[in-house]
Amino acid sequence: MKVNYKPIESNDSKIFKAEIQETEKDFEYPWHYHPEYELTYILKGHGVRYIGNNIENFFDNDLVLVGSNLPHCWINASEQEQNVSAIVLYLKKDEFLDKTWMGSSEFGAIRKLLSLSDKGIKFDNSVALKVKEKCLTLVQLPPFERVIALLNILQELAQTNRYHFLCEQGFSSDLNESQNETITIVYKYIENNFHKKISLTDIAAEVSMTEEYFSRFFSKVMKKPFFTFLNEYKVNKACKMLIETDKQISEVCYASGFESIPFFYRQFKKFKNCQPKNYRSEYQKALM
Repeated sequence: MKVNYKPIESNDSKIFKAEIQETEKDFEYPWHYHPEYELTYILKGHGVRYIGNNIENFFDNDLVLVGSNLPHCWINASEQEQNVSAIVLYLKKDEFLDKTWMGSSEFGAIRKLLSLSDKGIKFDNSVALKVKEKCLTLVQLPPFERVIALLNILQELAQTNRYHFLCEQGFSSDLNESQNETITIVYKYIENNFHKKISLTDIAAEVSMTEEYFSRFFSKVMKKPFFTFLNEYKVNKACKMLIETDKQISEVCYASGFESIPFFYRQFKKFKNCQPKNYRSEYQKALM
């Protein structure tokens, strides 16, 4: 996907902006980056979330902190009748990290949290639920109280270890136009062909490269091998089917593009740290 620069419209505050996004126009924006840190809380809805070289499904109470200039986008599931509803906080990097106050020892935990956000941080649902009411209240508060509420939320997030990084090796938006176009072609090809076998010959030919050159190119740009990315994509397709359908595990395996059930189980365990059956049951328990 081509990465776009998204300007964040300013408001009265020189420190941060908070808003509730409820329409498709407000929520969905092409893969983009901006200098502001972004904290997004999904109140309602599901779809696919792209952060750097990571792709995952998102659902209600999805809470993610995106670092400055880290490319990202959330795509609403096409079959949904209702739009996604989200609270989005934009922290203006230079202004918020002003050394005269954020450089103080009192804000050490928050500074560390923001530095780690370059990798993209996905907080556990239990953490998200603890700050949900604070996020909802924040957008209704007067300016001064809003800043205090923001600091309380960030401090709480900075003190938990219940999260995981989305881009362990980091990711840069500094791609030239040619690289952008190539990655866009790769994404589209995977999207249209994930359900069948994709060979290195196929994908290399799609972008007019030799197999060896494409492998080096993709690993350098995306910070992971092509087939690792492809299997991760397929596993996330499988997760969506496990949640939204009653298909047997074997049906999900083949429908998501895997040719072998044992290999499917290994890849699912690798990316989700659990087995498909457990993933489905844990999600169903969360809805009770």
